Amino acid sequence: MNLDRRFLVWALSFAAVGLTLGIYMAASNNHGELVTHAHILLIGFVLSFVYGIIHRLWLENPGRAIANLQFVIHQAAAITISVGLFLIFGGMVSEAKLAPIMAAASVSVLLGMILMIYMVIRFGATRTLQAH
Repeated sequence: MNLDRRFLVWALSFAAVGLTLGIYMAASNNHGELVTHAHILLIGFVLSFVYGIIHRLWLENPGRAIANLQFVIHQAAAITISVGLFLIFGGMVSEAKLAPIMAAASVSVLLGMILMIYMVIRFGATRTLQAH
């Protein structure tokens, strides 16, 4: 499966989870997981979707190793942050206990972004608009 499609599948999966959590919060009238809901949708859905679009439209043959590494780093970090926030805001685990893990996951999201910037600069297509 191409990376653009993999990012799309993961993005839509995060969207389904985030929307499910949102529906649960609305139905239960308990909005304690609002931060979790927002992070699932922004880091998981939106950012994965944007990365998929970048792969589809702008990256021409990025280095396979770096592209796969960026994909794995981003998805692992998005999952870790989502689960960590769910546990913290659900009152299941204290923020203090998860702080090192959450910090590492946050830095990993940033690392994924830096790797994407590198790929766009290094392997990005320079497309020109053509008049029709």
